[in-house]
Amino acid sequence: MHAARYPLTAIAALSALAACSAEGGDGISRDTEPFSGIGEGEVIEVSGTEPFWAMTIDQSKGAAAYSTPENIDGERFAIARFAGNNGLGFTGTLEGGDPVTVTITPGECRDGMSDFTYPFTATAEIGGRDLKGCAFTDSQGREGPGAA
Repeated sequence: MHAARYPLTAIAALSALAACSAEGGDGISRDTEPFSGIGEGEVIEVSGTEPFWAMTIDQSKGAAAYSTPENIDGERFAIARFAGNNGLGFTGTLEGGDPVTVTITPGECRDGMSDFTYPFTATAEIGGRDLKGCAFTDSQGREGPGAA
């Protein structure tokens, strides 16, 4: 019995096509379009508890403001947006050099401190510190008593 021989370039081309397929090797179809659930002009409000923190991401200005109880006025910094398959990512750097990475994904979220329900979950890494929270936008608000 002889093994079939294929030129190395043909094998490489087939591998590349398989990698570009919208269907994984496990037969499950995967969405390859960037996340579009939050418009590029929307302002995103993010907050978390334990520890308390908040961030306002103004995409139209390419800027964010990060605040904590120790720094109520917050610190403003430039951000860059990345739309993945199931959410958004934002990166930036605080004045002191601490890197900031924020990820917003769709999914009901509760902060544990209020009666609000948020349409997005959020995670942030700020200077090596992992934070969890919830998010809403100016067009996709939170729900609950007194929600605006």
